[in-house]
Parts: sequence; structure tokens; C-alpha cells
Amino acid sequence: MRPVKIDEIDVRILEALQEDAGVATGEIASRVGLSASPCWRRIQRLEQRGVIRRRVALLDTEKLGLGITVFESVKLSSHGRQALPEFEAAIRAFPEVVECYTVTGDVDYVLRIVTRDIPAYERFLRDHLLQLPHVAEVHSTIALTQIKYTTAVSLAHLRSVEPEASSDPAERSRNGTAGRPVRAGRTNGRLRSRPGDSER
Repeated sequence: MRPVKIDEIDVRILEALQEDAGVATGEIASRVGLSASPCWRRIQRLEQRGVIRRRVALLDTEKLGLGITVFESVKLSSHGRQALPEFEAAIRAFPEVVECYTVTGDVDYVLRIVTRDIPAYERFLRDHLLQLPHVAEVHSTIALTQIKYTTAVSLAHLRSVEPEASSDPAERSRNGTAGRPVRAGRTNGRLRSRPGDSER
């Protein structure tokens, strides 16, 4: 899938939403140098393009009594046409499994499992995970101390992207580019156009 083209203003909007998805559009607009309406339209466009998948609340698992995180490596006994889709469909149905990845190496999947305590994890393992067809081996790693956790991804690689010329009159007006006549300048012996002067 090809990356969606976004500019510097979009990057700043996304960084603000990654920090707090509940922040008011007007507050985001003031941070990025837009008025509220153009900012709202940019957010809508990012949602329509799938850059913003959804906005959710992040819960404190420990305060909710979910104190155990386990990383589970799973190896299947079969890799037939039905084995992988059946396993993946079953995993999606377990609320205890919050992440699942196919991986390279000696195992087929790595799961992140969040449960109340060790007995709850053991019940999930015995009653659900080990009961799935095609599961040959599981290896558990129990997390002790969480050093870092974030859902925010780095957007530094997008910072060199120049802002696109906007077709939104309100945004152009805010940025001071609406209605400007064009003047000619000379660079390396060639004429180039510059906003700001009337035609001569």
C-alpha cells in the first residue's frame, strides 16, 4: 500500500491528535496556524484517507485490575490452506489478546495477552489457546516492569514535506496567499514568479 501524501501542517495536526485525541479543533488550529474550519476539514480528509483510523480512549490497565501482560510465542503444527485463517479468526475473538503478529523465525505468531493475574492467564491458556486446532507449541514470557508504552508513532520522516498549495479559500486567506498578484523575479538568468507585486 502506497503512503498517503501529507504535508507539514498535516504532520503537526497528527502529532497533536496522537498526544490527545480529545483536544478541541480550535486548539489544534491555533497550534498549526490555521483557523478552525480549514483545520477541521484537514482532519476530516485525514480520516477519509484512513490516516486516522479512529479516535479512542487509552485505559490504565493496572487501575482496572489487569496487571499481567504476557508475550506468547505460538508455533502451529500445520500451515495448510485452512490452518492459518482458522487460527487467526479464533485469536481475533479473544478479548485477552490485544495484539497478534505473524513473525519470522522458529515460531509463527507472537501474541500480547493482558489478563487480571497469573491464574486468569493460566485459565486462558488451558481453556482457550491450547484448545485451538493446529497449535503445536506455546512459549510464554511474562512482562515484569513496563519501561515504555506509547501509541504515538514518529512522524520525523515526513517533516521535509512542503505544505501543499491549498484549494481552501479560508486556509489560503489565513496563510496570506489568497488574492495575491504575481510578480516576476530572476534566478540564474531565468524568470520566476513571486507573489506580492502587480504585473508590470
